[in-house]
Amino acid sequence: MTKKLVVRLSANFDRDLSDIERFLTEADAPRAYDALLDELLATVIPNLERFPGMGRPFFSRVARSVETTNALEALRVKLSTLTPDPEGLREYIMDDYLVLYAQIGGSIHLLAIKHHRQLSFDFKSHWGQ
Repeated sequence: MTKKLVVRLSANFDRDLSDIERFLTEADAPRAYDALLDELLATVIPNLERFPGMGRPFFSRVARSVETTNALEALRVKLSTLTPDPEGLREYIMDDYLVLYAQIGGSIHLLAIKHHRQLSFDFKSHWGQ
């Protein structure tokens, strides 16, 4: 039996959850937030503990502009300071949400969670720029 990895929530992931909760409460759909938390606790986190490589590698996305190509290269360099695995940054696809996570050593770091309709992840808050 393989050892389970530790799953950690980043401050950004926690902020994203608060934003989602606020949005769903204002939309009079608090049960949707409860369902999201249930899915994270019962399915997503246990899956990542056992199968950390199950998510889609983030860098497999096709860059469609010079700006995106440059931003992805800068992100690769920063990630390489944390892990030698070039596929360490991954996306876990849920029904309505996308979770960005990174495997660094013996831990899985949940970095962000966004609804599929949100446009992008905020990398600047992770890297202090």
